[in-house]
Amino acid sequence: MATKLLLLFAICRLISIVGLTLNPTDLFHVEITGHLTTNHVDIKSASTDFGKLTSSSPIAVLHPSSTSDISNLIKLAYKSPNGFTISARGHGHSINGQSQTSTGVIVQMMSAHLSKTRLTVVSQKMMYVDVWGGELWIDVLKTTLKFGLSPKSWTDYLYLSVGGTLSNGGISGQAFNHGPQISNVYEMDVVTGRGDVVTCSMDQNPELFYSVLGGLGQFGIITRARIALEPSPQMVRWIRVLYSNFSAFTHDQEYLISLHDQPQSQKFDYIEGFVIVDEGLINNWRSSFFSPNNPVKITSLGAGGNVLYCLEITKNYHDGTDLEAIDQEVEALLKRLNYIPASMFTTDLPYVDFLDRVHTAELKLRSKGLWEVPHPWLNLFVPKSRIGDFDKGVFKGILGNKTSGPILIYPMNKNKWDERMSVVTPNEDVFYLVALLRSALDNGEETLTLKHLSDENRKILAFCKESKIEVKQYLPHYTTQKEWMDHYGDKWPQIYKRKMEFDPRRILATGQRIFEPSFASGSRSSW
Repeated sequence: MATKLLLLFAICRLISIVGLTLNPTDLFHVEITGHLTTNHVDIKSASTDFGKLTSSSPIAVLHPSSTSDISNLIKLAYKSPNGFTISARGHGHSINGQSQTSTGVIVQMMSAHLSKTRLTVVSQKMMYVDVWGGELWIDVLKTTLKFGLSPKSWTDYLYLSVGGTLSNGGISGQAFNHGPQISNVYEMDVVTGRGDVVTCSMDQNPELFYSVLGGLGQFGIITRARIALEPSPQMVRWIRVLYSNFSAFTHDQEYLISLHDQPQSQKFDYIEGFVIVDEGLINNWRSSFFSPNNPVKITSLGAGGNVLYCLEITKNYHDGTDLEAIDQEVEALLKRLNYIPASMFTTDLPYVDFLDRVHTAELKLRSKGLWEVPHPWLNLFVPKSRIGDFDKGVFKGILGNKTSGPILIYPMNKNKWDERMSVVTPNEDVFYLVALLRSALDNGEETLTLKHLSDENRKILAFCKESKIEVKQYLPHYTTQKEWMDHYGDKWPQIYKRKMEFDPRRILATGQRIFEPSFASGSRSSW
């Protein structure tokens, strides 16, 4: 009874704020066994995200105890004459308020009310794990490792929710080989914008399956995902080599990802890279791999400029493996590369420690008060044919010599992405992720301020537009539907059709700003 009274109070608040025309007594027929709250602490927590660039307070927060709670809440919003919006929130790692709403309810997918009922089942025979959409990848890893298994494809940071990364893509250095995380999903349970709970896969309700993967939360909320597994290695040989020549750097990266269909012994397991434009040490938080006791300066390597490029590669192996054989495999691959002589740094560490390396860096930043700051990140997919122009205009041009955070760059094979999914990538066989993962600091340096970094992001996007470099934003952020239509290009009619089929009142994930809710003032019903 107390839960229903709390629900009544929360929805009455919805009525007063958004004009929901619903008989309050009808709410007693809505089955919610979790916790719907307007508590100040919950509201404040759901009002911001990792980016800390925007704030938007929801009217209430749902801590669900099951998929049914989410379904019933969405049905209420869908059937109400005026309606309200609903956004799912995992770990809140979005950058520009994508998981926020000011006209409805946040569904906190990492709900404490799920602790006894959450679904995490590993099938050793079929090599998959079923997980709740709000589960963090670090917890998925801990569970599957008990069976000697692990997911195939990762993000660099493991404290992200399964539903969150599958709604975007989910990429890291394994994507050249296994594809993004969305290419490693067998099946999902999804709650649509009508409140229907639908099981979908490539064979069962395929249109919803492909819509949701990379769909930015527009077509449904993922409550269960079946993730592909593989035998987990125990150890990693982690290697970094440096380049001063960008063409040599990209040539070698592209060569290495071209080996994706070769036997395991003839390719690396992970391929990434990053750009170093800082004039001083390259031993920043991302590159703490290099020993502080033996700092490396750009000038000491004879780079002949103010930019270096680091290739980051790994070779996985199992305990008891003949390390001489690993040495030979690595040597055979490295001898084909053209990095700066004597710039190789190598370490061996447990597989789990490698996957969780960014969390280690996070703890260091938290201890210095440098984590809970604004993050004006910019993530771009750049076509291979124009990556050299991007280097000249951005790395050697716009950025100067202060970065305030890591700049990742690595190529991926387009054939590892499924065009039926909602995500969009450049129309070339190979494209690069360029991720400017900067943190805004208020330490007196003008080049590190939020304004300066945000201006740089705008300059980078303007440069790409003026130079006709057809980039696609990853974790995209636009403020008008016209910009979204340009982003999706030829895929826009399909995106619109899917929205009208699975979320016809356009109540889901409105923080993405792709569609206005049908009950919004001046809302367009067509495009």
